[in-house]
Amino acid sequence: MTHADTLDATGLLCPLPVLKARKRLLALKTGQTLLMQADDPAAIVDVPHFCNESGYDLVSQSDEAGVLTFVIRKT
Repeated sequence: MTHADTLDATGLLCPLPVLKARKRLLALKTGQTLLMQADDPAAIVDVPHFCNESGYDLVSQSDEAGVLTFVIRKT
């Protein structure tokens, strides 16, 4: 899957990963996706909550060796 944008939020702590994702998503067109990686343990809760509250689709999330990967679709 090709994504319109990617965000490396590793090393950033809450709330920065979500704030940076929101800014990137605002620049995307409806239907485009953002691939985001973060290593803040709070992101596993914060990102799905952000998507739910903002109306974005959380397409997928995974955790590999402590790096969380999220695919978010702008709706």
